[in-house]
Amino acid sequence: MSVWLPTATCRPETCLADASPEVSHPRRALRLTACLAAVLAGVVLILPVRLFPYRVRIRLVRFWARVVLRALGVSVHLTGAYGTGDGTSDGAGGGVLVVANHVSWLDIPLLAAGRPGRSLAKTEVRQWPVLGPLIAWCGTVFLDRDRLRTLPDTVAAVAEVLRSGQPVIVFPEGSTWCGRESGRFRPALFQAAVEAGADVQPVRIRYRLSDGRPTSVPAFIGDDGLLTSLARVVAARGLVADVTFLPTVPAPGPQPARAGARRELARRAQAAIEGIR
Repeated sequence: MSVWLPTATCRPETCLADASPEVSHPRRALRLTACLAAVLAGVVLILPVRLFPYRVRIRLVRFWARVVLRALGVSVHLTGAYGTGDGTSDGAGGGVLVVANHVSWLDIPLLAAGRPGRSLAKTEVRQWPVLGPLIAWCGTVFLDRDRLRTLPDTVAAVAEVLRSGQPVIVFPEGSTWCGRESGRFRPALFQAAVEAGADVQPVRIRYRLSDGRPTSVPAFIGDDGLLTSLARVVAARGLVADVTFLPTVPAPGPQPARAGARRELARRAQAAIEGIR
């Protein structure tokens, strides 16, 4: 494993110990069945959906993501300027680097429910059952976190997508955290926004129960398995995701050689998400 690979200090045995209300086993089975049906429908329809105009595709992706989340029993509250990035929500916002804190695999459909875009994901995601091929077919840019020499190529690929006018979704912490703690935003991928002259939109993701208590139930951390995490999510009663699309951080303009620009973008984006002024 690469020495530069970001590693979270969160562990299932310490961060997932919160007691939370659960639904019955029949309800869990129903949620799993509904989720599988929605995901399979996405796999079947992804090729014909690509034939639709961009705005229609975005609306369909947003609808599909909300169906998947609803099937899992997750209530979603979207606030802020999502969609075009100017307060409307028709999804035609163009090349913006969308960056968020990272808690769970649920973060991906949550962002798609508000502002769909091309995602950056670790190469291991390709191997996930059912979801892996779907994520790849959606035009995901993959990052091999164990091979540092591939990073410049990944940055260039993200910059090219931004120049084409499409949003790109990135989780700059480089690893998932439980939600109580967070990691430092790594500046490397912000270089793509610098090179493309693209704005950065910070997004804050928080999970709670319906009574308002914060919860780490959705956290996907340490050696936690995808199926184990999925079982924990479908068992939860009253799981709510609050997703806040914050004001964009303006692009500094194309300056490929200026390392300070990407660090400043990373710092400002993280400060916005953490509510630091």
